[in-house]
Amino acid sequence: MSAEILLVFGILIVVIGVLVTEVMPLEVLAMLVLGVLAVTGLVSPTEALAGFSNPAVVTIWAVFILSGGLTRTGIANILGRNLLKVAGEGESRLILLVMFVAGGLSAFMNNVAVAALMLPVVMDICRKTGHPPSRMLMPLAYGSLLGGLTTMIGTPPNILVSEALRANDLTPFGLFDFTPVGIIVMVSGMLFITFVGIRLLPEKSAMADGEAAGTGDVNLMLEQYHLEERLFRIHIPKDSPLVGHTLASSHLGSRLGLNVVGINRGRRSFLAPAASDEIMGDDELIVEGRLDRIQEMNNWGQLLTLSDLSRENILIEHGMKVAEIQLAAGSPWIGKTLSGLNFRNMFGLNVLELRRFERRIEYNVKSQQLRAGDVIVVHGPADKISELVQVEGIMAPVVLGLSDIHEDYALGRKVRILRVPNRSRLLGMSVSESRLGDALDVQVLSIIRESGEAIIPASDTIFEAGDMLVVSGMSDLIAVLLMQGLEAVFEKGTDGVNDISLLEDDKVGVLEVIVSPHSNLNDQTLDEINFREKFGLNVLAVWRKGRVIRTGLRDLQLQFGDALLLFGSWKKLAVLGREPDFVVLTETMQEPAREEKAKTALAIMAAVLLPVIFGWVPIYIAVVIGAACMVLTKCLTMDEAYRYIEWKAVFLIAGMLPLGVALDKTGAAAMVAENVITIMGPFGPYGVLFGLLSITFAATSIIPTAALVVLMVPIALQTSAGLGISPYPLMMGIAMAASSSFTSPISHPANVLVMGPGGYSFMDYVKLGLPLTVLILALLMIVIPVFWPMTV
Repeated sequence: MSAEILLVFGILIVVIGVLVTEVMPLEVLAMLVLGVLAVTGLVSPTEALAGFSNPAVVTIWAVFILSGGLTRTGIANILGRNLLKVAGEGESRLILLVMFVAGGLSAFMNNVAVAALMLPVVMDICRKTGHPPSRMLMPLAYGSLLGGLTTMIGTPPNILVSEALRANDLTPFGLFDFTPVGIIVMVSGMLFITFVGIRLLPEKSAMADGEAAGTGDVNLMLEQYHLEERLFRIHIPKDSPLVGHTLASSHLGSRLGLNVVGINRGRRSFLAPAASDEIMGDDELIVEGRLDRIQEMNNWGQLLTLSDLSRENILIEHGMKVAEIQLAAGSPWIGKTLSGLNFRNMFGLNVLELRRFERRIEYNVKSQQLRAGDVIVVHGPADKISELVQVEGIMAPVVLGLSDIHEDYALGRKVRILRVPNRSRLLGMSVSESRLGDALDVQVLSIIRESGEAIIPASDTIFEAGDMLVVSGMSDLIAVLLMQGLEAVFEKGTDGVNDISLLEDDKVGVLEVIVSPHSNLNDQTLDEINFREKFGLNVLAVWRKGRVIRTGLRDLQLQFGDALLLFGSWKKLAVLGREPDFVVLTETMQEPAREEKAKTALAIMAAVLLPVIFGWVPIYIAVVIGAACMVLTKCLTMDEAYRYIEWKAVFLIAGMLPLGVALDKTGAAAMVAENVITIMGPFGPYGVLFGLLSITFAATSIIPTAALVVLMVPIALQTSAGLGISPYPLMMGIAMAASSSFTSPISHPANVLVMGPGGYSFMDYVKLGLPLTVLILALLMIVIPVFWPMTV
């Protein structure tokens, strides 16, 4: 084995590891791969960059634009409106027709775009017929994948294998060369799903017959997101410090993670109040959130300030001191965090802040990686500070005087003194059980007992009556509110608080949206995009890959396929429906399609396909001209055209193609092919076909389909040459197997898209996808040799 083969195998292993774990964006991986291949000399610089001008890559991005044109002109919406007229309300007929429509569209459109287009249509059908979405949405996704198998432009793997044949001086597949095999697989798969596979899907609670977008929808969504137990009332006393503050300035959302979904004021109720609405005495706030966060509010409200005790000296009273410790060069602490060092428990000291040169770090101090020269400001018993002299890697601590504490660090202004009343709920609780500080980002520096003893509290320290708590970190507003004894009272399940109709009327409601395949919001948080301020809507929960996320939503990075449960006014929800970053799960709330351009878009598509069918124009030229015509005829705008291109797929394919070239040039592909022949050769050409199909089917669950095809193509070509058999059945099989991504939600974006609305778990895909995959494998073994004989 040559050094070049070892190097290319090493790169391949790293690539597969990154593809599986997704530790970096796939676009970045693709660019690194082509760069490394060029630098190491495994391919020439020209070959490394050739992927971006490869006809397959050009065809793929142009097809994305053509799909966008068909999407914006409402082709799926027109078909969807007529589904019920043709199929009636029978579940089996509806499922079969939904799959056939999705499959037919996917033959000429990007299958992810088809799934996104059909999703609101199918959800509306579920509302009208009472069928649960969980029985309809996975068939929709699988139908779009099966339909992509039937033409060359139906899915990127088909385009890639055809171009690979042309690049190797073989006759490429034509537009409909995939159709005979693809149609048989598609029809068989759809019939299997309709009459057998449907029994393997979960049956979530269906809406009552005749219920449209109303309380039936809300019941379903709140049940799916488990929100019924998270609705509470908070009574605001007349003398509460919150009176007169707006919802925004109350910090109920930012500090306690509570969504105020309504206000009861006397006999009037206001749903979906604005952040600028003021709180009044005797208001009853209807909130959605965690019970323990409301309990925290009660606990904090019972801690009262001691107005008769000066705070000026509190940090250095009762045997406590404040000191600076500096990290020496070569300290074993360098590169570690205070949290990782378990600093507080190990040394019995608080960390007040970190000084790095002239910069002061006051927040997230414990998660900062320490550097040489860092100065850590600590607080605690004098004897504990003295013991630091013996610690390796730090200079002798410098104890600060009162003037240094107040003038240099201004620590006095950040400290509050609280008292635990005799009737407080905190009595008998430990510090960890009370969760004090979790909501408000404060630190309990010390507890002063009635005896005058001061201690640095551990997590198991029990609160006692008369305890004085020295705390730091509270903002002035929160401190004022809490120090004046705010007491929140929660009542669950009384007076219809959990009556679901409370969340919906003619002005406000609950709506589910999906982060679009074409969204630019991936990896951004709701806080970063100012979601609440921009749209005026509350995000109640997020469904991601089979699990519900209901806390920390402001800082949650959005991902494609996330389902967001929103609450707000219908007008604002309608505005959101016009945002291309989200797919609203009801057609009536979407941006109106340009249906007047539907005939134009269909005519352009026909004009693209006919010259290709008759062999007058190469497909990559035809689709580029068609994409330009979609924009020129205003079927979609140029900005929309850019948005509909899946740039991740384009960069991934363009970057991975040079790796396929390197596998071929270095002889690595030939070596793998020899091993395939050695293992499967005794079983004949059919054994080799079975082996390659099995490998591809297994890998498609964890590796993006386009990347998988790029890696498998040189191996298939070398294997066919080594056995002296036709490459066409092997290439056809690899394309079909790579596109049959049914066994996991992450194996294809169309599967991720329906996961939230359908309420699916990971295992739901395995239950249906695995037997479907076995069926397709058996069909391919029978059908491919019939249409594409194994002999040359």
